Amino acid sequence: MMTKTEFDINKLIRPNIKNLKPYQSAREELKDAKSILLDANENPFPIGYNRYPDPFQRDLKKEISKQKGISVENVFLGNGSDEIIDLLIRAFCEPGKDSVLINIPTYGMYEVCANINNVKVIKVKLDESFQLDLKALYTRQQNTKIIFVCSPNNPTGNLIQKELIIDLLNSFNGLVVIDEAYIDFAPEVSFVNEIVSYPNLVILQTFSKGRANAGIRLGMAFANAEIVGVLNKIKYPYNISQLSQKAALDALQTQNLKSNIDSILEQREWLENNFNSLKSVVKIWPSDANFLLVQFKNHKKVFIYLKEAKIIVRERSGEYNCDGCLRISVGTPTENKQLIESLKKYEQTKSNCYEEDIIS
Repeated sequence: MMTKTEFDINKLIRPNIKNLKPYQSAREELKDAKSILLDANENPFPIGYNRYPDPFQRDLKKEISKQKGISVENVFLGNGSDEIIDLLIRAFCEPGKDSVLINIPTYGMYEVCANINNVKVIKVKLDESFQLDLKALYTRQQNTKIIFVCSPNNPTGNLIQKELIIDLLNSFNGLVVIDEAYIDFAPEVSFVNEIVSYPNLVILQTFSKGRANAGIRLGMAFANAEIVGVLNKIKYPYNISQLSQKAALDALQTQNLKSNIDSILEQREWLENNFNSLKSVVKIWPSDANFLLVQFKNHKKVFIYLKEAKIIVRERSGEYNCDGCLRISVGTPTENKQLIESLKKYEQTKSNCYEEDIIS
């Protein structure tokens, strides 16, 4: 374990963001819901959605904070986690000067958002078990403001070892962003409660996976109040629609999350067992997520065959250490059975399951 470094947000934030005078809505200080609203040039007739939504999503954040066991001041909401990734880079990384560090293979939007903002991306390879290579990570930093760690990782599916993340939090004086989009499917608990101990820690979660609400586009960030304050300062005034806020609140108050997760975990195990019986499958990587990374003897032919059967999976062979791999999400029992039946039909074609893969 390395000695803990001191985190100073004032040294990390971009000077222009630090000095920025943000756009302010009169609704930010609204206390009485019965107030007469003549401040925002809205249509006054109540047809359902004539008013702008709460810019700080107060009711939704109260419910999230209650369920997560943290303060409302530690919660930020974005239009999907992708918006939060972009805001973090915009707030803390100087274009053309600073860098972010990612651990490959990993989620592609970290690099995309950095490229959009003209911020250098340093890529460090995960080891053969898809775990952090801390020695390589520590030697590759160059004006690095943010390190992204996806856990469980996408596309590999595995949790990153907790002790490695703790070492990173202690040794790095920039932001460590742990993307926990798939944490609901994992056997270990979230890092959310660690934000009290680590002021440089940001946790990303989403309504898209375990909560089954990808269509409402709602991402969550959990961090110390200073970081949340910076994100609130630069976000668009009404970044979460009234419809999304209502749908998310309904999901939190009514959804049986455990039943949903248990069903997906059962189906993940069923899929893994059936993949093991297929001659075309070379390897199935252990997963703590709602998908499996599967290596095939000829992944390109399998991908095309499934596509023609109207089954869409994700080609990941171009990623580091993922040669011949397809990422396959866990579907409904009916969808999963159709997938396995299609792969069995594929293997019935002469020599398909014996051909060597063509690595591009």
